[in-house]
Amino acid sequence: MKNQPDWQPTASPAALKSRARQSAFVRGFFAQRDLLEVETPVLGRFGVTEPNLDSISAQIDAQCIKGGWLQTSPEYHMKRLLAAGSGSIYQISKVFRNGERGSRHNPEFSMLEWYRTGFDDEALMTEVSDLVCGWLECPQPKVTSYRQAMIDWAGIDPFVVAESELRQRCRQWLEPEQLQDLSRDGCLDLLMGFAVEPNLGTETPVFINQYPASQASLARISNVDGFDVAHRFELYIDGLELCNGYWELTNADEQRARFEADNRQRKAAGKTEMDVDEAVLAALEYGLPDCSGVALGLDRLLMLKMGTRDIADVLAFPLERA
Repeated sequence: MKNQPDWQPTASPAALKSRARQSAFVRGFFAQRDLLEVETPVLGRFGVTEPNLDSISAQIDAQCIKGGWLQTSPEYHMKRLLAAGSGSIYQISKVFRNGERGSRHNPEFSMLEWYRTGFDDEALMTEVSDLVCGWLECPQPKVTSYRQAMIDWAGIDPFVVAESELRQRCRQWLEPEQLQDLSRDGCLDLLMGFAVEPNLGTETPVFINQYPASQASLARISNVDGFDVAHRFELYIDGLELCNGYWELTNADEQRARFEADNRQRKAAGKTEMDVDEAVLAALEYGLPDCSGVALGLDRLLMLKMGTRDIADVLAFPLERA
């Protein structure tokens, strides 16, 4: 007799019910604030240039397009809606990232993304707090800068530490041949993941903000204490990263330069260079309104609600049972 496949869901009935209540809570939260719920393509013509993300290709053969990508985020399409005059919007969507499977990752996962016109990053952090803490019934977060978190938990100042010392600190996690190809930001990411993140939000939720400008991605940049920092934030609860938010960059030329820099990093890392999404650049050129946006992992939020450390406990069918 053939081995029977694992057909049963990994999430309990209680988790499935809690997911439904969470979705209703989110929609009610935004309905009270008069945000428009939107839907954008899960399958798009372009992937992302972000060096630390890998899109999943789709084999499409249609009259208008050959090949495409499952979206890592609805961001670019939502920014096109914003430029077209949608006003503040939100979306609950399925997104996809290649190679991500573990206790906190599944290649397909649920994301809540929203954009607030007229908000800066601090105003959006307040709204994130209201949503997350309202659902989890937990204390409001404190705010700590990236620099201070690194000093407190990794024992280095990320803005002035010598690269030799930075690499020395990372030797405990990587082989020498792996270290030699790692960039400065790659070393900082390693320290953040292993030395800092496990300590974040263990007593009360915490926002980390003022990331180095080199980690700005799609955020604006300002100078603080003589160093360029990004208007970017992440929320941590019990060592788990929940969201990533920005006061959004609106300059199309600067965004193109960042896309091109991303591709240079991808090439240096031996990754495929990605075609730049000209549609989102055209939207920025037309005029993206002053806004802030954030992407929040709904599966991780549910993990915290259910008190589990394994994402499979809140997914009906993770990858191995899909």
